[in-house]
Amino acid sequence: MNDIVDLFVIGGGVNGTGIARDAAGRGLGVTLAELGDLAQATSSASSKLIHGGLRYLEFYEFRLVRESLQEREKLLAAMPHIAWPMRFVLPHHSGLRPDWMLRSGLFLYDRLGGRGLPGTKRINLRSHPAGALLKPSFRTGFEYSDAWVDDARLVVLNARDAEMRGATILTRAKVVSTTRHAAHWDVEVERDGRIHTHRARKLVNAAGPWAGKLSETTGDPHRLRLVRGSHIVLPRLPGHDQPYILQGGDGRIVFVIPYEDDFTLVGTTEAEHHGSASEAVCSPEEKAYLVDFVNDYFAHPISTDDIVWTYSGVRPLIESEGSARSASRDYQLAYDDDGAPLLTVLGGKLTTFRKLAESALERLGYGGQWTARAPLPGGTFDRRQGVAMIGRWMEAHPFLTEAWARRLLRSYGTEAETILGNAATAEDLGQDFGATLSEAEVRFLMRHEYARTAEDVVWRRTKLGLRLDAGQVAALDAFMAEARGEAAAAE
Repeated sequence: MNDIVDLFVIGGGVNGTGIARDAAGRGLGVTLAELGDLAQATSSASSKLIHGGLRYLEFYEFRLVRESLQEREKLLAAMPHIAWPMRFVLPHHSGLRPDWMLRSGLFLYDRLGGRGLPGTKRINLRSHPAGALLKPSFRTGFEYSDAWVDDARLVVLNARDAEMRGATILTRAKVVSTTRHAAHWDVEVERDGRIHTHRARKLVNAAGPWAGKLSETTGDPHRLRLVRGSHIVLPRLPGHDQPYILQGGDGRIVFVIPYEDDFTLVGTTEAEHHGSASEAVCSPEEKAYLVDFVNDYFAHPISTDDIVWTYSGVRPLIESEGSARSASRDYQLAYDDDGAPLLTVLGGKLTTFRKLAESALERLGYGGQWTARAPLPGGTFDRRQGVAMIGRWMEAHPFLTEAWARRLLRSYGTEAETILGNAATAEDLGQDFGATLSEAEVRFLMRHEYARTAEDVVWRRTKLGLRLDAGQVAALDAFMAEARGEAAAAE
């Protein structure tokens, strides 16, 4: 039986890892258990945005929008490698929300967001470059600021930082039972075929879509509303240099975002989900819906045949009446101290994870806030220094292309230098798996970022699955299996 820790966190998504990081930074003993890989479910299946949620203003969620926009500024400062500002284009559709409503909403959005990013401006789509992709009927619109984030890397870096501050991070670790006592919890965890009992003074249920089901076993049952969001990825639309936010006749909005240099990301849908969260897939109906949405606006039509990849995630929303579109993205922290304390995280959105973690620690009775603007691993540089860093790396490592160096910067920040080491040639980085993925990078991901399979690497730590063929992925998987075996034999 392990020594008792202050906090045991169940769930390796953005909220669970955010809580673990915050707690470890306050000097607490923390263990986190994740059933699969970090960010394997909802937290890697978002629209990849740090935003206030412009459309939430229609539902009068002013506090949520304000908090989200305040967080946007803090997160951009803390992780310049995996998050950056973007200027979104909102075409005015004459048959939908009137011009004055859009203008008023964006004015309020700017005021709630403060002065960190450039404000909204009206644009003439007949002369603005973004108008070239749109049908001629779209003549005017607005340009406003929000931000992009690599969601899966956000989760991994929170876990990595938590571990660097003393936390224990367990992946592929199934919680098989929890037993509550007056002053502690016993948590049985199955990992690598063996069951270990962990003891903690307090328990946090941050299991995302599974939090409701888990709450039934911890003795404090809660219901969640599961809503599926699906996305499609297309080859980069010609001239697609800025993201768009498009309005639909059903009241929904869809984002069309430049993605991974050579692709365009379109999403998201909102459909009630009644199956297992692990089985969420983009349905044919959702593919057609997103394609039709884009074709209502863009001059050159796309089809479902153009889709190169899809992904879906299940959002765990607070149970409420009304449509999935109007369901709140806010969060609740349910606290139960009838015996050893239990905190259950309900709802939430990617942008507010840091504030949620901070609130969770305060609800659990711990002081010492510290995470606002605190850099994540690799983020100890000013955003303006990024171009210079790329130049230095290309000079020190002549085999690097600009695209390769930029990819490393946007994934690892300053930690890319650990991967590159003293390499003078590409061969110095070891085996080449294709698409600039080297053995040195893979070993870094296995050693420091909990990666165990090719899927972990090509779809969560990177998005190189968009560029690698089946044979290359199989070769990577075989290499990683052999490396895991070597590591196990050396223990």
